[in-house]
Amino acid sequence: MLNSPRSTTTSSIGAVAAIGTAGTTTGTAGTTTGTVGSTTGAVGVPDRRVPVAVTAPDPISREGAISQLRRHPEIDLREESGPGTVALLIEDALDEAALTRLRRIVRSEGSRAVLVVGAIRENELLDVVECGVGAIVWRHEATAHRLVQAVLAASRGDGDLPADLLGRLISQVGTLHRGAAGRPGAPSLGLAPREVDVLRLVAEGLDTGEIAGKLSYSERTVKNVMHGLTTRLHLRNRAHAVAYALREGYI
Repeated sequence: MLNSPRSTTTSSIGAVAAIGTAGTTTGTAGTTTGTVGSTTGAVGVPDRRVPVAVTAPDPISREGAISQLRRHPEIDLREESGPGTVALLIEDALDEAALTRLRRIVRSEGSRAVLVVGAIRENELLDVVECGVGAIVWRHEATAHRLVQAVLAASRGDGDLPADLLGRLISQVGTLHRGAAGRPGAPSLGLAPREVDVLRLVAEGLDTGEIAGKLSYSERTVKNVMHGLTTRLHLRNRAHAVAYALREGYI
């Protein structure tokens, strides 16, 4: 059952436009491999290796993923994620703790993320996209080839979703925009999920540092979120922004 947030952002639309599933073209040594997006020489060594850090809730899942990725010369396994690194996150299901980890890795640490997950509910889909995740792999489809395909797509800034999930995301974004268009006087894009997260904590009386700690953001990010929404919606201050969010039903 669809239980969508009331708003989405331009980044969500861009994510939908960019997301697709990569095909695989292999050839003899010295040819370009479409799946991995890198050119190999006669000895089969890629021109550029992609640094990858694997995070999982249990050691068996983590070691299993590392074992699969280790066999591919285009992958450079790292212990920690960071700027320029692709973070491969393995989750059974998405809860608030998992979403917090995604936000921290993408927004605070500067990594690109691949999410390997067992299931995603309809109301979690845009949250995942808003966290900055463009590549998702179902756990039951997480073969070595599929993981490498997603990692390399993420390293290029491309999207890579399962076909069924892509269809759900396109449908959900379309529903949100039709709903926004039907509200007289409503801003075309409303509030993004992370803006709602920040405003909810502002309404609870938290200051910038406390909000940053709760959401695993930097204080600069919290200030940028507040500045962006108040400027876009012509709101005077934080209190006005909270009043707007309450009036429109976002919090």
